Amino acid sequence: MTTALTAGAELPPLEIPVTRTLIVAGAIASRDYQDVHHDAELARSKGAPDVFMNILTTNGLVGRYITDHFGPTAVLRRVAIRLGAPNYPGDTMVLTGRIEAVDGDTATVRVVGANGIGAHVTGTVTVTVPGVAS
Repeated sequence: MTTALTAGAELPPLEIPVTRTLIVAGAIASRDYQDVHHDAELARSKGAPDVFMNILTTNGLVGRYITDHFGPTAVLRRVAIRLGAPNYPGDTMVLTGRIEAVDGDTATVRVVGANGIGAHVTGTVTVTVPGVAS
């Protein structure tokens, strides 16, 4: 957990093993019943090598990354992400972040989540951490 918000500061990386269970559980938890997130045969018939993670699971993992770093009082104000390379079972996604801007107790963090084939997610998160400033 950080004690100050400093523009340019790097957040420590977070490695997330991408398992079939994580992919399927995330899809079910977010009520995304698209077959490409739980049925490997159907995913392959649609051109994917296997099931792959949905954006809602990715969004939750990005949120977790930020709140794990900034602590239990952190409030996510805005999460703006884009998906790139799919997260398939057996890979590892590594989330990294850098504080781009600070305004009082609010920071904008640039986040990248990369896997073995490229950037899975890129974007920014605006987070307020009450009582913590630059």
